[in-house]
Amino acid sequence: MRDKTQTNSAAPGDRLIRAGAIVFFVGTVATLVTVAPLFLGTTPFPTYMFGLSMLMGVGFLIAGAGVFRSIAAGRRQARAASAPSPSR
Repeated sequence: MRDKTQTNSAAPGDRLIRAGAIVFFVGTVATLVTVAPLFLGTTPFPTYMFGLSMLMGVGFLIAGAGVFRSIAAGRRQARAASAPSPSR
């Protein structure tokens, strides 16, 4: 019997996980850029760079929400599959 789930189908929460990974990556780059002047002895970057560093946490939360959404969808699907069918 073939599996009903296609390999290219997007599960609920996949977009949130991808978006969270992108936001996390942007935050990581901003953090590295913000910390670099400390090691290089140059002039520090403006304050908004420290705000962009907060994107690491925001991206982590977005990806976490996507994981929880995927878990919830999987549980709903498993619950629906295990529910007894109505008798005729």
